[in-house]
Amino acid sequence: MFTEKDLQQMSKKGITPEKVEAQLNAFATGFPYLRLAGAASPRHGITIPSQRDQKSYLRAWNKYLAGEGKVLKMVPASGAASRMFKNLFAFLDGPADKPEDDFMQIFFAHIHCFAFAKALEDACLKNEGKDIDALMAEGNYKAVVANLLQEKGLNYGKLPKGLLLFHAYEDGPRTPVEEHLVEGALYAKGSDNVVHVHFTVSPEHRPLFESLVGEKKTHYEQMFGVTYDITFSEQKASTDTIAATPNGQPFRNADGSLLFRPGGHGALIENLNDLDADVIFIKNIDNVVPDRLKDDTVLNKQLIAGVLVTLQHKIFEYLELLDSGEYTHAQLEGIIRFMRDDLGIRNPGLKNLEDADLVIYMKQKLNRPIRVCGMVKNEGEPGGGPFLAYNDDGTISLQILESSQIDTNNAEYKKMFESGTHFNPVDLV
Repeated sequence: MFTEKDLQQMSKKGITPEKVEAQLNAFATGFPYLRLAGAASPRHGITIPSQRDQKSYLRAWNKYLAGEGKVLKMVPASGAASRMFKNLFAFLDGPADKPEDDFMQIFFAHIHCFAFAKALEDACLKNEGKDIDALMAEGNYKAVVANLLQEKGLNYGKLPKGLLLFHAYEDGPRTPVEEHLVEGALYAKGSDNVVHVHFTVSPEHRPLFESLVGEKKTHYEQMFGVTYDITFSEQKASTDTIAATPNGQPFRNADGSLLFRPGGHGALIENLNDLDADVIFIKNIDNVVPDRLKDDTVLNKQLIAGVLVTLQHKIFEYLELLDSGEYTHAQLEGIIRFMRDDLGIRNPGLKNLEDADLVIYMKQKLNRPIRVCGMVKNEGEPGGGPFLAYNDDGTISLQILESSQIDTNNAEYKKMFESGTHFNPVDLV
């Protein structure tokens, strides 16, 4: 199936032929749906802390920040902005010279409200010799859009979202990259006043990200009295996925080479694993708000971090108890309740285990990384949702699932999916 040239291409990416064959086989046979026990809810799996609990979690997080633990903010930032401008592309490529639909009419009516308005004005003056209002007055709306999207202007049609001017302020607009630097200073500053931020970026745009950070870093250090340690990485080529034809054969480019596509954000777990930190915040590049809305953002980030370090403290205590060998059966039952009620881990077969086997099981489940995920109420938005799902070992645990992982032909599972109270906005620690 593979030529010597194919094997060399795979080797350069760090992908084995066996892995590619496994991917092709998965396309041919399909991916198994997960077995569900139910949608997570405030009754089980979703924590809605009381005011008292919130104060406790905030104290826990502030105490942790005052210690020696290294905190890092990881931002997946390779996402392209092209989908944001699909209506503008359609207008630019379409037959109409003037805005006809509601979207385009609203866009032009409010064009001076956008954070990029000044930069767009400059691009229009440079390339067309006229400002935005003059171009619109003469009916040359497409020139305005072209200067926004195309390379001759701002090139927003090909740039990643992290480099676009998102929010307008009196002292100038900010990109999402800058908003994440601000956020980091507000909730992830260590006791040494250092804010560690890591961006995962696409190779072709890395120089632009590095240039922007180099230009803006000192400004925000002076604004917040911090020092930034900013690093970058790129999604590894070894996580790419082979493209397949409808009949299950490898898809080839015009030159005969294999076509590989980058994996989704899940592939960034490789980058995450390479980071040296004790607590890592993860939030997508475009999940940012302007300063007037940041109080809620900062509070909720501190809360989920407080939940994490509180759980971690309990887990460490329980692991030390189990390692000591000096525990009672009642203490083991207390750990089981903690795993069920606080961590969402259920095991229908626990009643059949002797204490010695129970301890082994507990250590396996407790001695692992912890992930606390912020959830928002489900209001019909797309995105993964929190579910209680079965694992290969027969246990049940909290997992975030996409709709493609759920068999919607199963009436019971479909009901679970449709009745879910929350969904995941990719905001975790």
